[in-house]
Amino acid sequence: MAEHIVVVGAGYAGLAAAKLAAKWTGSRVTLVNERDRFVERVRLHQLAVGQPMRGDVPLADLLKGTGVELVVDRVTDLDPEARKVRLTTGALAYDRLIYALGSRADVSGVPGAAEHAHTVATREDAEELAVALRSARTVAVVGGGLTGIEAAAELAESRPDLDVLLVTGGGFGEALSEKGRRHLVRAFDRLGARVRDHARVAEVRADGLVLDTGELVPADVVVWTAGFTVPDLAARAGLAVDDRGRVVVDQELRSVSHPDVLAVGDAAAIKRQDGLELRMACATGLPTTQQAVRALAKRLGGGEPADGLRFKYVQQCISLGRRDGLIQFVDADDRPKERVLTGRSAARYKELIVRIAFLFQRHPTMPAG
Repeated sequence: MAEHIVVVGAGYAGLAAAKLAAKWTGSRVTLVNERDRFVERVRLHQLAVGQPMRGDVPLADLLKGTGVELVVDRVTDLDPEARKVRLTTGALAYDRLIYALGSRADVSGVPGAAEHAHTVATREDAEELAVALRSARTVAVVGGGLTGIEAAAELAESRPDLDVLLVTGGGFGEALSEKGRRHLVRAFDRLGARVRDHARVAEVRADGLVLDTGELVPADVVVWTAGFTVPDLAARAGLAVDDRGRVVVDQELRSVSHPDVLAVGDAAAIKRQDGLELRMACATGLPTTQQAVRALAKRLGGGEPADGLRFKYVQQCISLGRRDGLIQFVDADDRPKERVLTGRSAARYKELIVRIAFLFQRHPTMPAG
């Protein structure tokens, strides 16, 4: 009798996992998601400044012809001992669970961030930010990672009337090569976006930021991109998790405490055989999800999967508005090389990568890395 596989979460990794499981395992597959639409999360900073969302499409359309059953409901609890997923309207029994609830903005670490800051982690967040920006004159973006850089650049280019400030606790572009940092500085100068690096935020208020030095940085709107967290469902259910709440998995992305549970995407603490911990990103989630479901299909068919997770990084892609970008090429361990691609060519390159990530949701068997 075919197994019942339940997938929770229909982001980039979860939607792909459901379709691959249906195609490769022959199992009955149910996909549970709180909303009935797939959202291109990597475009939400564009939505916040009024650009259209190309990838906001019904999940039913993306699942058509796959045999995957869609349940639109919120997961409230997991019971791995009884093998049940509890929903607001009932429960689903499973033989195997694919946990793909992803990540969300972490606004818990600094007083006032949850009350006064906006994020771009969900469509609703981006829409609320868009409304707040209508009457704003000054915007402070907190966080110097890729999300913060892209959000600040998009705001500065789309709204030249705004005074945009990026505040980061580390060095501006410190994860990039020297060439990459130089281009980043030039791009922000050209866009008129200011940067305060090595500046730590101690509090967010309705009128701006308070730094740990006591200085008030005025801002009509604060955009918080300083870190992501994961739901606490896995930890509450008793699955082995790391100190960030992500499910600890083996080389087949099976939970080390509950092997009938696979965790994919941002919800999983994924390490290569050599111990390198993989970062949260589509570049990580899509190819590792393919490998995990392929291994599962192999096991369900009575075979033995290949040993070890095969994964290496190639690049980091950063949009700097619609007409500029930065492609930072990296080695297999994600360390920056001096080689970069910049300008309009990089902007087109990044757009192509984003489109491929969406195309992967329609055709998840295509090469992903």
